[in-house]
Amino acid sequence: MDAGTIKIVAALICDDAGRMLLVRKRGTKAFMQPGGKRDSGEDDVAALAREIAEELGCRVVSASIRSLGEFDAIAANEPGFRVQASLYAADVIGEITPGREIDETIWIDPATPSDVLLAPLTRDHVLPLAVCLRNGEAPLGNNC
Repeated sequence: MDAGTIKIVAALICDDAGRMLLVRKRGTKAFMQPGGKRDSGEDDVAALAREIAEELGCRVVSASIRSLGEFDAIAANEPGFRVQASLYAADVIGEITPGREIDETIWIDPATPSDVLLAPLTRDHVLPLAVCLRNGEAPLGNNC
């Protein structure tokens, strides 16, 4: 890992209404995508499945996973660090229940996130991407 960079996998999980799922970790204020760091020897899909199970108590539908790209932003909870996220769209099955280090889950409309405090990665990259995908547009970086 590069000094000052935290490498993670993250999930864009949307419901049938086009809302996206966000989590807030214990002791933090900003909402973000579920996901986390890879364990040693884990590939992205295995890490994503493990993190979703640990954080949300549900399971990723393996056939639904698709890569949305790599994104870089200021880390929300680690001052002086950046986060480099491999982002995947994924469907889940089972009841979503905050677990492990998650205090809260919310569903938001990515086009109108209201006044929710968002992690920079979510605000700057994932929201615009989610809007493009919901509108059936092919995303090009952060633009449709």
